Amino acid sequence: MSEVARTARWGDFWVRVASAAVLAPIGLAAIWQGGLWWNLVLIAMAGGLGAEWALLSDLDAGGRAIVPGFVGLAFILAQSAPIAAGLAILLICALLASALTGRASAAAGVAYSGLGAIALVYLRHRASGLEDVLLVVLVVWGCDIGAYLTGRLVGGRKLAPHLSPGKTWSGAAGGLVCGTLAGVAVAAGFHAPRHALAAAASISAVLSLVAEAGDLLESAIKRHFGKKDSGSLIPGHGGLFDRLDGLIAAAPFACLLSLGAVPGQAIWIWGTH
Repeated sequence: MSEVARTARWGDFWVRVASAAVLAPIGLAAIWQGGLWWNLVLIAMAGGLGAEWALLSDLDAGGRAIVPGFVGLAFILAQSAPIAAGLAILLICALLASALTGRASAAAGVAYSGLGAIALVYLRHRASGLEDVLLVVLVVWGCDIGAYLTGRLVGGRKLAPHLSPGKTWSGAAGGLVCGTLAGVAVAAGFHAPRHALAAAASISAVLSLVAEAGDLLESAIKRHFGKKDSGSLIPGHGGLFDRLDGLIAAAPFACLLSLGAVPGQAIWIWGTH
């Protein structure tokens, strides 16, 4: 590989590292603390995603206020509601945003921006919320890091060149392995019994695949709107959607898994009782 090609491949590496070094401790501290601090991080995330969607989908000035506003409203109203009611609130807010803007994309933006944040609220409110949220977040991070590093070190056949020319099959495999290992590490860190580690590995592998599918979905959405990045808020990463696409997909799926978990225990105990 030429020096020019190598520089192009790794040109954003240290910028990504610097961004992660700032944002990761903030996110982990909020997860650990829970309560108000976690909610503040999530509402900032949800509102920011809504604002980014409005720009991504070329909504007018009114739409750029309405979409993040209804995302935030849905998030606040869903705080004390059961899961089904929270989803109904999100749907109603999405439909209202569409009605007020006259654009179906506004409804899609509210739903897409708010679903992950609401799912993360419900996960953190569980008795095992700290373990559950750490599992999801670290699996997604591990998957992202593994895919990035493996894809650039190994390269090879493109995964979905019509959606995202930079993604490779080797990167997807590396993301799957690293995401799975991250989930097992979280479970082991919370002293999960040996039989639960196998379940944690299985669940983490599935969450990694869901996160990778979420990444491809976001690429398809950007392609649909004719945009390369969802924004430029995070140096080296682009916008919030570019950074959180895997988490937006994995968190709702983890909520579904929590419905089958042993009551009061982490989601990796699912299916082991």
